[in-house]
Amino acid sequence: MGMYEAVKSDEDRRVLDAKASQIPSPDVESSLLDSSRSDGRKGGGGNSSKGRLVSLDVFRGLTVGIMILVDNAGGIFPAINHSPWDGLTLADFVMPFFLFMVGVSLALVYKNLSSSYLATKKAVLRALKLLVLGLFLQGGYLHGLNNLTYGVDIEQIRLAGILQRIAVAYFLAAVCEIWLKGEKNVTSGSSLFKKYQYQWAVVLVLTVAYFSFLYGLYVPDWEYSISSEKSFSAPKIFKVKCGVRGDTGPACNAVGMIDRNILGIQHLYKRPIYARMKQCSINSPDYGPLPADAPSWCQAPFDPEGLLSSVMAIVSCLVGLHYGHIIVHFKDHKDRILQWVVPSSGLLVLGFALDFSGIHVNKALYTFSYMCVTAGAAGILFAGLYLMWTCMDTDAQLSSWSGWGSMP
Repeated sequence: MGMYEAVKSDEDRRVLDAKASQIPSPDVESSLLDSSRSDGRKGGGGNSSKGRLVSLDVFRGLTVGIMILVDNAGGIFPAINHSPWDGLTLADFVMPFFLFMVGVSLALVYKNLSSSYLATKKAVLRALKLLVLGLFLQGGYLHGLNNLTYGVDIEQIRLAGILQRIAVAYFLAAVCEIWLKGEKNVTSGSSLFKKYQYQWAVVLVLTVAYFSFLYGLYVPDWEYSISSEKSFSAPKIFKVKCGVRGDTGPACNAVGMIDRNILGIQHLYKRPIYARMKQCSINSPDYGPLPADAPSWCQAPFDPEGLLSSVMAIVSCLVGLHYGHIIVHFKDHKDRILQWVVPSSGLLVLGFALDFSGIHVNKALYTFSYMCVTAGAAGILFAGLYLMWTCMDTDAQLSSWSGWGSMP
């Protein structure tokens, strides 16, 4: 299931619970965090005596809390549910925040490597586990109490998904961290950039590729069919007229075209987010019956975790990786917060400026402006939590938050 509606079935909840549990944990040995101290404060940035980065645990806990809120209340309050297309709501921060946390955690986990080959092998295995689990949960292998059917239709199984996207982002970020970092000592922001310049080159390549495909590919006319479950009549065929380049609307964008041609339209998510738009629902911004003049594309399958949109999701993870590098290489609280707040503010300004100029914030397409705004928001929130927890002196509060946000 996509992160585009309130969770209404048991299998959907299993997917979301699995997503929360599969994020790499920052639970590392004390030697992994040079800044860790027994009091968890002096230069430790809120690390407990067990070597946990408590501010990251709190960040995780808040994100899980937001996820639970929008999953259960999104159907009642559509305003907090995912935006039907352009725009940003509370629910739209969940996926980028998870990817941000993956990146931060990887920087801590891979600080000291005894064997790059062994680390790569483990990353491959973990990514494969996530991919298989994603297919297992979202492919129809598990069924809710109200849907007691068994077996899987391989011809219709959904191939993309939440855990699959996290798996790809995690693996590429892990490979970058294992193999693409220099030997230079970090003493400033510029030396930090030079040490990880090849990782930033990957970010640049991914971003240029995304823009090139999104705005450069020609999207021809296309069609899809809908079969009636209560009738044996022939499927109804809908034709969608496009013939354009660079369109970012629901019908004629390159993101959907790539998925239809590579994954196959029968393997895409069959309850598209844009079905909640005013053109497609009389109950907009919630799902509802089609208006009399609804366009032909309203019921067309569209995958929110498709191939091209996942390119920018990887960039979100790599941004989180950079924030983790700041923890590794800067030991002073003020330096860390400054190194977080400045780029985060820049990302927010850039994202909203792009949205104002026409490159709209859009989660379904995972636009560059959406990546900037959500990554910037994640950085500001993380810096705020870090500042709060480094100034706190109550072990009970630290333990309580760490326990709620931690993974086994």
